[in-house]
Amino acid sequence: MAKYIVKRILTAIPLIIVITILCFSLMHLAPYDAIDAMTTPKMSPEMVQMIREKYGYDQPVYVQYIRWLEGILNGNFGYSIVTKTNIFDELAIRIPNTIKLVLPSYLTAYVIAIVLGLLAGSHKNKWQDKLIDGICSLWIAMPTFWVAMLFIYLFGYRLRILPILGMHTVGVKTLGDFFLHFIMPYVVLTLAFIPDNVRYVRSSTITQYSEDYVMVQKAFGASRTEIMFKHVCKNVLLPVITKLGMALPTLVTGAVITETVFSWPGIGPYFIKAVQGMDYPIVMIILILSSTLVVLGNLLSDILYCVTDPRIRKMR
Repeated sequence: MAKYIVKRILTAIPLIIVITILCFSLMHLAPYDAIDAMTTPKMSPEMVQMIREKYGYDQPVYVQYIRWLEGILNGNFGYSIVTKTNIFDELAIRIPNTIKLVLPSYLTAYVIAIVLGLLAGSHKNKWQDKLIDGICSLWIAMPTFWVAMLFIYLFGYRLRILPILGMHTVGVKTLGDFFLHFIMPYVVLTLAFIPDNVRYVRSSTITQYSEDYVMVQKAFGASRTEIMFKHVCKNVLLPVITKLGMALPTLVTGAVITETVFSWPGIGPYFIKAVQGMDYPIVMIILILSSTLVVLGNLLSDILYCVTDPRIRKMR
């Protein structure tokens, strides 16, 4: 298994490098560059050229890429063009805020999805399955921002029982105040994560119930409960556990819309403002971070699969 893990890591490294090249190239091909965000039409061509030389935009593209990649590897993510703040320091503050919101939401949704998915899959085409699948289909069709705004209107504006925006009340940083601000985005995000995971668990459950070993257990007189918890659950939870690796990118960029609607001080508003202000250094760093987490998530899923399934370890 160790050889397989090393092999997968070595495969992931060139993939990440390719992602950085693609990201840098796409930003470079954009109709506006970072200099356009820093200059005005009233500036003279000489002044614009001086700014280009200051930030290294007068160099060939490959030189700019090498310098940019070298800075990332050294932990120097550069500075925001608009606010002039250090990007690394901003991310160090905002990423933990995003994780505080996304991690509890995803874990809650995961547990609920396992229960509902097993229930739906074990009652295929019955009323339980149709009800759960119908609700999931309806919920997937609802935009997250619309649900968030509905919550804000109902609980924040009409009933006035929960704060509408932010992570804390200005001047108040108590645990109770945090939880009051946390409730609405947490519930919205949990509801957003549930449908896809329910369908994944349901599909795995239906697949397991169609296997021969279930028919054999029924022939030996095993009860429905015994088949479910002694046999089906184990085989369903195996791919479900490995899917946790794929949730890794979600911890950073999984709540962009929800964070923006609720003004939660995480990655979401930071990324949206960077896109609106053509703050390319921030946009590139967040895209690279998200893409790298996707690769690492796939790697983690493969490792979890090897750890949880002895058959895979023998094959490797």
